[in-house]
Formats: sequence, C-alpha cells, structure tokens
Amino acid sequence: MRHGKKVNHLSRKTAHRKAMLANMACSLIEHKRINTTVAKAKALKQFVEPMITKSKEDTTHNRRIVMARLRQKEAVAELFRDVAAKVGDRPGGYTRIIKLGNRLGDNADMAMIELVDYNELYNAGKPAKKKSTRRGRSKTSDSQIPAPAPVAAKEEE
Repeated sequence: MRHGKKVNHLSRKTAHRKAMLANMACSLIEHKRINTTVAKAKALKQFVEPMITKSKEDTTHNRRIVMARLRQKEAVAELFRDVAAKVGDRPGGYTRIIKLGNRLGDNADMAMIELVDYNELYNAGKPAKKKSTRRGRSKTSDSQIPAPAPVAAKEEE
C-alpha cells in the first residue's frame, strides 16, 4: 500500500531529483514551454506552481524561499518581474500539460508543459474577460435612482 506517498521519485535519489526539477523549472521560466516526459511534467507542475504563487507577492522572504529552490538568480528575477505580472489575476493553474505521443527511441510518453498565459494560440480567440466581483449591489438598484435635474441659470438683462 502507498498511503500518504504523494511524491513521484522518478527513479532518482533526492538530491538528483531536486536538482533536476530546479533546472527544469528554470528552463520553463526562461523558455515558457519545454518538452519532457509525462511523469516529469507532472512532477514539475507540483514543483513550480507554488513558486509562481509566491512570486505574485514580491517580498524579500518570498524571493529567498524561491531562490533556495531554483538556485538561479536570473530565473528568480524573471519569475518575479515578468511572469508574476502576467499571472497576477489568475487564482492558480499556471501551467498546462499537453501530451505529444511517444518518443521514438524508447517509446516513452512525451508531453509539453507550458505557462498558460504565454500561449498566444489558445488565448487569441477568447476576448478579454471583464473583471467581476463575487458580491456587491446589483446594477438595477443604481440605475433606479433619479439623477438630480440641472438648475437653469437665469439671464438678467
């Protein structure tokens, strides 16, 4: 039984796995999409999405947490500068995994993992969503209030 065992070890020791995921995350931040196996893409998604969430609030503490996991200053700078500005209003789900088929050499399942907001093909047909609030007064109550009548100025001769 595998109760409570959520981490896919990817047939690697801990240090190798952490280094590989950090390098893949830096490549994803730099290039906005990478091709890899499905298992590595799913592991990378769990690794990188919490860091993108932390980048939405640019504090020294969050930068240090992300730097400890990514270990590349340029990737951290781009994450907090460009990526965080683009995904600022999204409440999660920053990456997309698209399955590509099998690799010729060893028949491994391949996938492309990409940052959702950087794919122009998927976002081209959709109009920009209007920002809506979850709670608030209805529009009809505002429009029923009559506007004050303008006061006509009297001309004196």
